Order: sequence, then structure tokens, then C-alpha cells
Amino acid sequence: MTSSDYLLRLEGVTKKYGANTVLKDVSFDIGRGEVVGLLGDNGAGKSTLVKIMSGVVPMTSGSYFWDGAAVPTVNRPATEALGVETIFQDSALVDQMSITRNIFMGREITNPLGFMKLKKMDEIATNILDTVVTIEGIKSSKQLVSSLSGGQAQAVAIARAVHFKRSLLILDEPTSALAVRATEALLDYLRQLKTEGVSSVLVTHNLHHAYKVCDRHIVMNHGKKILDVRREDTSVEELTAAVVEGQVGVDRFRAGAAI
Repeated sequence: MTSSDYLLRLEGVTKKYGANTVLKDVSFDIGRGEVVGLLGDNGAGKSTLVKIMSGVVPMTSGSYFWDGAAVPTVNRPATEALGVETIFQDSALVDQMSITRNIFMGREITNPLGFMKLKKMDEIATNILDTVVTIEGIKSSKQLVSSLSGGQAQAVAIARAVHFKRSLLILDEPTSALAVRATEALLDYLRQLKTEGVSSVLVTHNLHHAYKVCDRHIVMNHGKKILDVRREDTSVEELTAAVVEGQVGVDRFRAGAAI
């Protein structure tokens, strides 16, 4: 992939917490309009990598490129300005605020005098909940988040992120608390984003979901990238071997496939 093809490129990313190295010399690209699956078992380094891509956690060493240009200071204001939107596993919502206020928190729509246009935000929030992320059991965007189930709250976090997507949407285990219908709606939405030229990174333990929607798969193991392969060049079985057994699984699977 040339510099004109990728949206985001990480080169040689290493992250250390004291003597503990959680990411080791990780490099990869995210293409424009590409859906990439970021896979691996617990402790593989996926969430730390997501936080670095999002600008929430600084890398110990490495380089961050956007549209072919190096980003000198990688922090949340910088990545937000670039157009990176992230749904974290522990996406923080304010329980005592409405769904609408949570969706627009920090990005409220206001009139020229600075007063919030609550009716307009409620209308947009209702449309998002009805058409983008299907959420059963929510009667109004004015409901308090404290009244929602875990799955409903997760879906609100997804709705917030997908509404403000611009260039790159990163989703860290977004379907873990979702019902089947909501999960399918989200996967369909990732396909739709691709047609609009928006890139996505899907972090998931569900390899069937990843294989269904992702153009390319990156597998992490103990902080290292062990596989970077396009969907047409792999299978759910190979991805499973990589996630479960690491590099040994990849080598074993490919040796068997070559016989």
C-alpha cells in the first residue's frame, strides 16, 4: 500500500508500562474506505493499540502518519481534528443525562446566542436510534441513560460515535452486549460506511462477525502483529488458529493447507 492509498499508518509502535512491554514494534496501514478487523485473545494488546490510534494513550516509541504526513503530537484533540471517532469497551455515558444529551455531549447544537437547540438534537437523536443502530425497548431519546439496560447503553454509545464519524471509526468490542438484531444492524452500517469512503476498525472476539464484514484482518498475539491478511486470502479457520495458538497456529494451519 503506497502513501497515497492509506488513511492511517502506524510504524514501529511500542508501548511500555514500566518494565512491562504491551506492544512491540507494531506496524500496519488502514486504507481509505477499508474495514479492518483487529483480532486477538485477551492480553494481545488490541485495546492498547486502539487507545494509541485514538490519541488517548501515548506510544513509547513509533510513528503515526495520516494521509501520508507524520503527525508530530498524537493526542485526543489531534486525532479528533483528523476525524477519528472511537467506541471504547467502557464508553462513558452520564447516567443522569438523557440519551440525546449523551449523544451530543461536548458537541451540542446551539443557536447564535449559545443556547442549546434541544428540540433539534432530540429529532436527530431519534432518527439515529431509529435508522442507524436499531435498539429495542427505547421509547424516547429523552430517556435517562440510567433507565437503560447494558445492551441499550452500549447501543447509545455506538449511535453517538457513528453520528459524528468523519474519516475513521474505531469500534472496540461494540457487539458484546448487543442483541442479534442490533448486531446485524451495526455490521450493515459498517458496510454502508465503506460505500461512503469512511474507514473502520472492528475489534471483536467474534471471528464470524469479523470475517463477514472486514476487508482485511490483523491478528495480535502478546503485543505483536502475527498476521495481516485480506479476507480473500484467509478463512475463519486460519483466523481461529492464529487467535488461539498464535504464530504456531498460523504456521501449522498454512503447513496443513500446503499439503
